[in-house]
Amino acid sequence: MRSWTLKAAVGVLSVGLLAAGCGGKQTPAASNGDAGGPACEAADGRITIATGNSGGVYYVVGGGLAKLISDNTKLKATAAETGASVQNIQQLVAGDYDMAFSLADTAADAVAGKGAFDGKPQKVQALTRLYPNYTQVLVRTDAGINSVADMRGKRISTGSPKSGTEVIANRLLTAAGLNPETDVQAQRLDLAKTADGMKDGSIDGLVWSGGLPTAQITDITTSLKDKVKFIDITPQLDALKKVNEVYDRGTIPATTYGQPEGVATVVVPNVLLVRADFPEANACAVTKLIYAKKAELEAVHPAAKDIREEKAGMTDPVPLHPGSLDALGG
Repeated sequence: MRSWTLKAAVGVLSVGLLAAGCGGKQTPAASNGDAGGPACEAADGRITIATGNSGGVYYVVGGGLAKLISDNTKLKATAAETGASVQNIQQLVAGDYDMAFSLADTAADAVAGKGAFDGKPQKVQALTRLYPNYTQVLVRTDAGINSVADMRGKRISTGSPKSGTEVIANRLLTAAGLNPETDVQAQRLDLAKTADGMKDGSIDGLVWSGGLPTAQITDITTSLKDKVKFIDITPQLDALKKVNEVYDRGTIPATTYGQPEGVATVVVPNVLLVRADFPEANACAVTKLIYAKKAELEAVHPAAKDIREEKAGMTDPVPLHPGSLDALGG
């Protein structure tokens, strides 16, 4: 097992990750005015962070972030396993969580009242832009799939219900001329169940949006070796960009999963979200902490190396929280 995996496991356990979907409403931290402290010092209080599937990078980095906050501020943070982006935003707005990881395309839908949030714009703001997610499309070599269009009639895991992966998977299929509801046998599974299905042959392929490397994808490629392969989905990029400009081209390096060569793919940034009423001092303190102690997040998971302070404020169309703007010198 890689050393970062061990560190991540210890870090996640140490902050008491909550069971899936049971974040519960927390006692809000005092506002800056209530605390009477400096403008960028967090007040006493408890916060919860919505992450993602237990096999994914959100879960690991979210656990590390909770520990970072608890160890360095007056806030006590816990991180929870969730279904990821769409669910995270819905429960963030409902008050079940105080912070939430999300893909930038899902967050853009939320503030615009589009997609899963049709007609209901969500009042969320970003603390910072995070590392990019890579769209990882892995198929069994015996499934006869060489492109997204070849997924017609196949058993494809499109991710957990209400996840950012599901949003991207459905858009990817649509961009290839397929109806996600009728043209594929969609398996709406979390990553752990997806990995099991790939290994036992009950699933032909998967779509996963996550940081590099993702432990469950490593498990699949290590277990199945040449029985699985990644496919290039960039022919769908132009169609995806018409839906949202945030989509971009990237490459999964060959060394990430021990593949013969790098694979061209579609990437999308992640953002860390809060409600608009999140105290400004807390927002400022957490944002500054992420960049001051980024090396500690990198030790939890290497995806955190791609969290760049020079890109922190690039969250449009999701507004940057005023406290984060102060932290970033804006």
